[in-house]
Amino acid sequence: MSQTTSATPERTTQQRRRRVLAASLVGTTIEWYDFYLYAQAAALVFGATFFPETTPAVALIASFATYGVGFLARPLGGIIAGHLGDRIGRKQLLVGSLLLMGIATLLIGLLPTYAQIGIWAVVALVVLRLAQGLSAGAEWGGSALLSVEHAPAGRRGFFGSFTQMGSAGGLLLATASIWGVQGILGTQAFQEWAWRIPFLFSAVLVVIGLVIRLGVEDAAEFRQIKQAGAVRRYPVLEVLKRHPRGVLVTIGLRLVQPAWFSILTVYSLTYLTNARGDSAIGIQSLLIVGAISLISTPLWGWLSDRIGRRRIAIGAAIGIGVAVWPFFAFLDHGPLALVWLVFLVGMNVLHDAIYGPQAAWFAEQFPTDLRYSGVSLGYQVGSIFSNGLTPLLAVVFVELGGGSPWILCVFIGVYAVLTSIAAVFAKDGGSDDVELAASDDVEAELDALVEGEGAAQRA
Repeated sequence: MSQTTSATPERTTQQRRRRVLAASLVGTTIEWYDFYLYAQAAALVFGATFFPETTPAVALIASFATYGVGFLARPLGGIIAGHLGDRIGRKQLLVGSLLLMGIATLLIGLLPTYAQIGIWAVVALVVLRLAQGLSAGAEWGGSALLSVEHAPAGRRGFFGSFTQMGSAGGLLLATASIWGVQGILGTQAFQEWAWRIPFLFSAVLVVIGLVIRLGVEDAAEFRQIKQAGAVRRYPVLEVLKRHPRGVLVTIGLRLVQPAWFSILTVYSLTYLTNARGDSAIGIQSLLIVGAISLISTPLWGWLSDRIGRRRIAIGAAIGIGVAVWPFFAFLDHGPLALVWLVFLVGMNVLHDAIYGPQAAWFAEQFPTDLRYSGVSLGYQVGSIFSNGLTPLLAVVFVELGGGSPWILCVFIGVYAVLTSIAAVFAKDGGSDDVELAASDDVEAELDALVEGEGAAQRA
């Protein structure tokens, strides 16, 4: 009888954790599907669709500029979500972010072209991209904390990697949808109208994500703070005042990895088209590495729990700074049949080594009562300077280099150095004793509350 009673709470805890991991994976997959779908459409379609009265080079730059607009909105989304998430909870913000992303993506799929309504098409595109940015800014921090705060001791890297797997899942879905539509309806139909189909399909995915997310709850440590009335009034200001090092570290850790990701998943498609007249091989390679990332991402998260996050990140950052040079040389002159193998090394080894442990690593930099604000702010500000600007800067740098990517390679190398420096100063829960706890003053409030309740019960 006692064995049954003791086993029931354990089974309940395991079921709750599995539901949380499913919610983190599915929700972020849908979010990133929408976000990456825009990125690839910007590389392949939006230049001609929304900027037809310019030269192809200027149209591409303008298209990537609208892509970057989404990253300008992400810090604002992170600040708003951090403030509310540290006050009312992670779950509510995650439901709202999923709805906002889905609606914006659906409307992009219904948007008239420049030929139909002129400049208003561009204005609407930018507004909807800003909405996507707000949603993405709110999404990652809440999903990361939901998974990490439910993790058992010594497994934060692995649990957090389920949030990170959503990036690979979203990339895989977005790339597969574009590749499938092009394959079934043809390139011309895709350029003219069929690019809308993957955007409209987002509505189905959002419904699935909402059903799963509505069944989860916040971790016990945050619920305890909320129930005790110990939440911060202005968590964003508090985190900047009390934990500036954590914010700077997370910004630094977000530099080289997203920039490298943008080159692999966005700019390389344009580069292959210009250099070799073939973007299809790039899309097929992304399908392969996106599928493998569903395995490699949790593998790197698991490994970081055992040998530490710092040494993995520094090794991968240095590897990216070196590998970017032969990467472009291969795109220029290497056999196209092996492009997938080059992408595999770049994505599943170098990129995923940094990205897989990030959810746990960023959470370890901040106390519970300020964690949503801290991770969201650092993550999204870093994303502006890396993921948001890289496709646009890549086009400009290659133009300035007379068609050579050497300036872009130097740019990535600088980011690799900055990320390595940030890794040195980051707390490492994979090798150090880092607890996920509230700030000292909040802990004192909770202890006093518990002691008061105990005294009342004894009386």
